[in-house]
Amino acid sequence: MYLISVYFDQKAQRTMERYIHQIAAKTGNLFMTDNHVPPHLTISSVEARSGELLLPYVEKLRGQLSQGAVQFVSVGVLLPYVIYLTPVLNVYLQELSQTIYDTVSGIEEVSVSKFYRPMQWLPHLTLGKTLTKEQMRTAFEVMQECFAPFDATVIKIGLAKTNPHEDLWTLEL
Repeated sequence: MYLISVYFDQKAQRTMERYIHQIAAKTGNLFMTDNHVPPHLTISSVEARSGELLLPYVEKLRGQLSQGAVQFVSVGVLLPYVIYLTPVLNVYLQELSQTIYDTVSGIEEVSVSKFYRPMQWLPHLTLGKTLTKEQMRTAFEVMQECFAPFDATVIKIGLAKTNPHEDLWTLEL
């Protein structure tokens, strides 16, 4: 599986990292920290035989994309194992989703996840993954204590391989 994700300005990145580390410390679940998963918002998840197949297509995004504002306003879950930050789905994110989908959906031997298609996508930034029920409760307690809505600026987009996370391509916007 390969992810096309966006990354954020330093101030927002530090806030997100702080949440990830606080959840890891309080729950004892180190999935995000041990696997060096950077804070990111996945725009598209695709199955492909190799990342090299995707590189010429994502390279076409150069010059098409720009930085954009995102506001993180809430905390949510994908039951039973994931806690995440929720951004407002604004025009910038929706257009980014459509552009990425248009770029990769027509590639032979590539399948775009049905959960990452335009108008079927739940934008989220994972803070904790593979949490048990008790760890999920603790993670919520952590976020109840420290979360406040914040603004972020998308400054970079990248293609990464999962399990373990490995960046294959990035583009500064």
